[in-house]
Amino acid sequence: SNASDFVGNALLKARAGWRETGLPSVADDSGLCVDALNGMPGVLSARWSGKPKDDARNNRLLLEQLEDVPDERRTAHFTCAVALVTGEGPDHEVVVTGEMPGRVIREVRGDGGFGYDVLFEADERPGVTTAELSREDKDAISHRGHALRELGPVLAERLGGRS
Repeated sequence: SNASDFVGNALLKARAGWRETGLPSVADDSGLCVDALNGMPGVLSARWSGKPKDDARNNRLLLEQLEDVPDERRTAHFTCAVALVTGEGPDHEVVVTGEMPGRVIREVRGDGGFGYDVLFEADERPGVTTAELSREDKDAISHRGHALRELGPVLAERLGGRS
């Protein structure tokens, strides 16, 4: 079962991990939110064009949907929520989020990354898609990178007392 937002989905996954193992669990959920599409595909990003999951088909659908949208209105952002669950109940749950603002271009470019990376130019790296960046360069600006760096100190604090 899925939640209606990234935070809810990340918590569902991390709670399941904790329940299955009894160990602290970290899980994430992420997707692309396109302003001209009212924030879609959002939590539906992976299966935007239906099942089974198909990145190329998702990208074709996104390009079709934005065909008539002028360049200046093709703004979008990737969002990532990362949940840490260390026990039962809200006192044992932490969620952090990260964003990578940018825009959806008009043609597929690059062969790195996955999903919508071939159509996305980050504001911090104009002129190249996130699929054209090295893994290190992408991690430095990505939604997931931002969220995980924010979670680092929380993990150290929560788990620091364990041997």
